[in-house]
Amino acid sequence: MTGRPLAVAVDEVRARIDAVPDPELPFVTLGQLGVVNAVFMAPDGRMEVEFTPTFLGCPALSEIAAALAETLAECGHPDGRIRQVLTPAWSTDRITSDGRRALAEHGIAPPGPTTAPRSVRIGLGAPCPNCGSRATRPHSPFGPTRCQSVLVCASCRETFPYLATV
Repeated sequence: MTGRPLAVAVDEVRARIDAVPDPELPFVTLGQLGVVNAVFMAPDGRMEVEFTPTFLGCPALSEIAAALAETLAECGHPDGRIRQVLTPAWSTDRITSDGRRALAEHGIAPPGPTTAPRSVRIGLGAPCPNCGSRATRPHSPFGPTRCQSVLVCASCRETFPYLATV
């Protein structure tokens, strides 16, 4: 018996890659965030993963790449490649409904569709994850991570992070 795990098929690798938690928001997975573009067997026989960062300045890019490489190795593909690609560009529209639900359950208001009008007035804001009221407004453009801002709810008076629409 060797110490190297048996290589698993592309579909199973994709499932495990999609289940890797985001390093900054560990309650959502990279698959739920829509960060993983493709998982495939390259013509040279090496497993390859392509991912698109949520934004270029994301401080977690090296951790994401390391976690993906570790998952490939656990799947029996230690020589697999991780490639960061910029096309197609990531958009908050790629967040799955499960990802939006996980964000809300952890107190982060998920972004609306990119085609929706921007919410800037009380009564038209993102739903408060604490009480559900839409009577919210911007509080600070700077949140706990670079991709978040802070909103305040006029109904329950709580502040909460908001994942910016991109």
